[in-house]
Parts: sequence; C-alpha cells; structure tokens
Amino acid sequence: MAAKQRLEKYLQEKGVRFDTMTHAVAHTAQEVAAAQHVPGKQLAKVVLVDADGQLVMLVLPASQRVEFPKVKSLLKAKKVRLAREEEFGGAFTDCEVGAMPPFGNLYDLPCYVENSLAEAGEIVFKVGNHTTSMKVRFSDYKKLVKPEIAEFAVHL
Repeated sequence: MAAKQRLEKYLQEKGVRFDTMTHAVAHTAQEVAAAQHVPGKQLAKVVLVDADGQLVMLVLPASQRVEFPKVKSLLKAKKVRLAREEEFGGAFTDCEVGAMPPFGNLYDLPCYVENSLAEAGEIVFKVGNHTTSMKVRFSDYKKLVKPEIAEFAVHL
C-alpha cells in the first residue's frame, strides 16, 4: 500500500479530518509551500538524522533549518548527522525519496517536532510522493503521532 493510501486509511480510522491536494512536481518543502499557496511556517518537512546510530525523524517548518548542536543536546547524543538514503530507504518502502510523511509512529521512528510548527493551526506535508500533499490540524497530528516537541531549528 502506498504511503498516501496508508495515511488516508489511518486518519479515517482515527476519525481525523484531512484534505488531500495534488500539485505540480515539487521536490523541496519550499516548492510544495509555493505550489499549495501556504506559508513556509505551515509546511512540515521531514529531516532524518542518525543520532549515535539510531534513525530519528525531525519535523520542522519549510522556512527553517536544523541546528545540529541543538539536536545533539536534545537527543543527548555524541554524534548527530543527516542520515543517508541507504540508511533510511528501507524504512520508507512506500515513499519516494524525500517525500516521507511526518508520521514517525507509522514507521517505528522516534519523532521530534520543532516548537514553532506547533503554533500552526494546520500543517501541510508530503504524503509519499512529490505531487501530493495533505493538510491536517496540528492538534490532531499531535494526538496521533505523540511527537516530542522541542526547539531545534532556526529560520533560513
């Protein structure tokens, strides 16, 4: 089952309202934000890091970038770096590279959300490919994913 169908089924089972939207091919989070006419602070992008050998999902606004010293401190890790595709590809077999949805719980990954994204009433994110996005209320997302909310990013 593709990530989009898997996520739609999951949200329906949990009684969560969502909107699915299609757009032109967009590889970066900022391109998706522009295609969907939403501010970058509302578009949730996924960054996968390796923290002392453990894969961790970071979710932050498209308008921000990861501050690795903050992530290192947050995770109490000795070494944190961007994960390579070959390290996480097997976990996201239902997704195109770079289009993973921010649902660490569905991929058995710890999930951390940037504090500033929690201020968004709704979030928009990719759902497994580069032409489809989904919108949900942040409060519903938080209830389902149960991410750790922390400060680990800065504005671009």
